[in-house]
Amino acid sequence: MQTALAFVIPAGVLAVVLIGAYELLRQRRRKAAGTPVTATYFNEVTAIFYGSKRHELEHRDSVSLMREEQAEGAPPGNGVDLDQGTASLRRPTTR
Repeated sequence: MQTALAFVIPAGVLAVVLIGAYELLRQRRRKAAGTPVTATYFNEVTAIFYGSKRHELEHRDSVSLMREEQAEGAPPGNGVDLDQGTASLRRPTTR
């Protein structure tokens, strides 16, 4: 029983390394997008020991759900469509 428990951590590390190598090969062949399983595993293990990592992960998740504006700070209604080769401009309203 004790010898089995002694191999749990090294076996887990070896499994993560093998899975990481597989994910790297798969990502290079198929140009796969998304977060690899090993990155998620390391992030979660780090979050167990460091509370600030948990806040970072939660912030990253909330930022990924926010809508990105085409040009932040630009006046609304103006836009450039490079695919069609058009630009739309609106005159500012005077009062």
